[in-house]
Order: sequence, then C-alpha cells, then structure tokens
Amino acid sequence: MPWVITRLCRDCVDQACVDVCPVECIYAYTGDDNEKYPNQLYIDPDECIDCGACEPECPWEAIFEDVSVPDAVKDDIELNAKMVDDKDDFEVPEHTDKPPPTPDQVSENRAKWGV
Repeated sequence: MPWVITRLCRDCVDQACVDVCPVECIYAYTGDDNEKYPNQLYIDPDECIDCGACEPECPWEAIFEDVSVPDAVKDDIELNAKMVDDKDDFEVPEHTDKPPPTPDQVSENRAKWGV
C-alpha cells in the first residue's frame, strides 16, 4: 500500500485530498460499525497509483507513504488495507469545504496521537 491515511484524520476529515486524487481511491466509511472503522478517510490500496498528490493537500498532515508512517500510528496501515474487505460500506465522499486548521490545532492533534 503506497499511501496511508492515519488517525490524524480522525474526526477532522478534511476532504481536500479527495479533490486531488486522480483515481478517486480515497473513501469515507458509510457503515455503522464505528469501532471497526472510525470517522476518518481511507485509501484503497488496490486502487492507489502511488502518485502522492493527496499528501501535501492534507492540512492535518495525516497522510504518509506506508514506509514513512510514524510508529505511533503504524496500525493505521492495516486499517486502510482492511477496508478493501468491506468495500460495500465505503464511498468516495462529496467534497465539503471546511476551514483549515490552525498550526496549533495540527500540533495538538499530533500530540494527542503521539506523533
């Protein structure tokens, strides 16, 4: 899996990355098991073409190449891969504008997850 959306996206869900993905491989969970799939975006590893366009667009700094995912959030590699098994419960979200986070909000979010 070339790119991974980590828990730094959790409950932030800025969709700027969705707009720049040329193959529409970024999904939102539409099911009801939020324990299994928390409120964040996910990259389908089978569809991702490893272009990296999504990474600089994420204002929460939540997207990493799989080999660069910080140790504190390494479990998110498997979480993104697992979504392929439940693909019927995912869809490419419609973009909704959200105000960008402040640098302090990004820092607080990273600290919350130990990144």
